[in-house]
Amino acid sequence: MSSSGTRPQVTDLLPRDTTEDVRARGARVAVLPVGSFEQHGAGLPLITDTVVACAIAGEIAAAHPVLALPPITVSCSHEHADWPGTVSISAATLHAVVRDIADSLRASGIHALAVINGHGGNYVLRNVVQESAGTGIRMALFPGSADWTAARERAGVQTSSNSDMHAGEVETSILLQVRPELVRPGQEKADWMADDRKHLLTLGMSAYTETGVIGRPSLASAEKGKELLAGLVDCFDEYLSLLGAREETR
Repeated sequence: MSSSGTRPQVTDLLPRDTTEDVRARGARVAVLPVGSFEQHGAGLPLITDTVVACAIAGEIAAAHPVLALPPITVSCSHEHADWPGTVSISAATLHAVVRDIADSLRASGIHALAVINGHGGNYVLRNVVQESAGTGIRMALFPGSADWTAARERAGVQTSSNSDMHAGEVETSILLQVRPELVRPGQEKADWMADDRKHLLTLGMSAYTETGVIGRPSLASAEKGKELLAGLVDCFDEYLSLLGAREETR
């Protein structure tokens, strides 16, 4: 638990490696968590997506000799702007930050970067990875939809991927596993379904939910969160093989 009770501390999300730790591991792949600072209803904190991305990256770092980077904590959350507390940056800014980080890694001898995305609205990350071909650093975006499907099946998640859109069964389960003190009482009664969201990008989230939740957090559990993370770590093996398959030249 954080030092101030239920209030999360930024330092709780940061890697604690020293230069000697990095040198000893000989990491050839870096992992970059990308979260957001956006509403997640009344039951989950604004940093939910960052906690999720950091949890995934942390489990990967525990299983593999990778360089775990600190998270990007503000991203593209414009569809949540109707709720107080939500803060966004432009897609162009996020693109530039990730690209600059990749360039810096390459200069220091690391030629592979896995971007661990915790927020579905960060569409531009797909373009960053797409554009990395031929730049001297190999990139991947994780988890993909197939990875989430495999992890959801392993964990026994009941809500479909379409219905479990925001602050639902998956996100609440992961927080219950890694930071249960951040899940406020009443989340088990916060279910809100809105499967038809055809014009979400135009109208924003407030057109489809009054509470900010779209999903069924009532079905969440810490055990599901544990299995979700374990399933994602297993899925990452394929990405690690791809990222480390080719010896890059400086």
